[in-house]
Amino acid sequence: MFNENSIIVKTWFTAVMSGVYKYRDVPNLSNLREEVAKKLIEMGYDIENED
Repeated sequence: MFNENSIIVKTWFTAVMSGVYKYRDVPNLSNLREEVAKKLIEMGYDIENED
């Protein structure tokens, strides 16, 4: 299980926020997508409308 302090969550969060990847590119691995989504939503990122 991942949490907000996991290095992989932080890495994917940073990659999405910087535009390197989209949220849809985050692997569906355990709860990774959910943890990344929580952090993105907190920052105002719209995970539903990425285009």
